[in-house]
Amino acid sequence: MRLYYHPLSSCSRRVLLVARHLGIPLELISVDLFRGEQNTPPFLKLNPNHQVPVLEDDEYVLWESYAIMQYLAELAQDQSLHPETAQQRTDASRWMFWCSQHLMPAISTLNWENSIKGMAGLGLAIQTEVARAEAIFVEACQVLDTHLVGREWISGSRLSLADLAIAAPLGDWHRAKLPLMQFSQIGRWFQQIQALDCWQETEQAPS
Repeated sequence: MRLYYHPLSSCSRRVLLVARHLGIPLELISVDLFRGEQNTPPFLKLNPNHQVPVLEDDEYVLWESYAIMQYLAELAQDQSLHPETAQQRTDASRWMFWCSQHLMPAISTLNWENSIKGMAGLGLAIQTEVARAEAIFVEACQVLDTHLVGREWISGSRLSLADLAIAAPLGDWHRAKLPLMQFSQIGRWFQQIQALDCWQETEQAPS
């Protein structure tokens, strides 16, 4: 299987986390987002949305990082990330959908304003956008922080796709200046994620 990705993409990283945790080999093909390779006709045949990651499994092409995570978990012999019951699986999906709707928009804005714009030479952060995104981020994190009280993992009693999906973009917290450290329960949970082998293996951009 081939994964079209970018090493700075947290959406790419959540897929890599699953693949490394489950021992699924992937051929990594880097897409240079700064040079606009995501806008070229060959790439748009894979994903008309101009975004990474994209998984290519023979003739099957799949985009959207959460869907790719679920696909890899379905294929794996190790089903540890795939809960046994319908309610448990749906609960993990619920938190992945929550991440997409409530957490990622704020993180994407803060990452863009506080980090990516500088890397791409596109000027300074727009402070009104930063303030707006920080407020959304804090509101979302209050929900997650409260949920994590008395829980080791987000969904159920063991690590799931939900944990890896939500943790991946939080890995950018320092560069994106995410106001994360005020949330003690998230901090405790995030330390557990950072101790995982798959997290440490994806800390550096894959070669």
